[in-house]
Amino acid sequence: MMILPGSPVRVTNVDDTYYGFQGQVQRIIDGKVAVLFEGGNWDKLVTFKLSDLESVIKTAGKGKK
Repeated sequence: MMILPGSPVRVTNVDDTYYGFQGQVQRIIDGKVAVLFEGGNWDKLVTFKLSDLESVIKTAGKGKK
C-alpha cells in the first residue's frame, strides 16, 4: 500500500523510540516522512525515513456496521 499525506502509518524500526506507535503522515519530502502523533494531552511531529514505516489499514470499530 502506498504512503501518502493523510495515511495512517506505524513505526517498524525496532531501534526507534517510537517503535509500534501509529500516527498520520503530514508530508513527504526527499524520502523523509513527517508523522503526527496525537495522544491525550500531547501532539508530536516526528520525521522518519520512509523505510521505517508501514501503512496501517483502518477497520471499522466495535459496534459499527
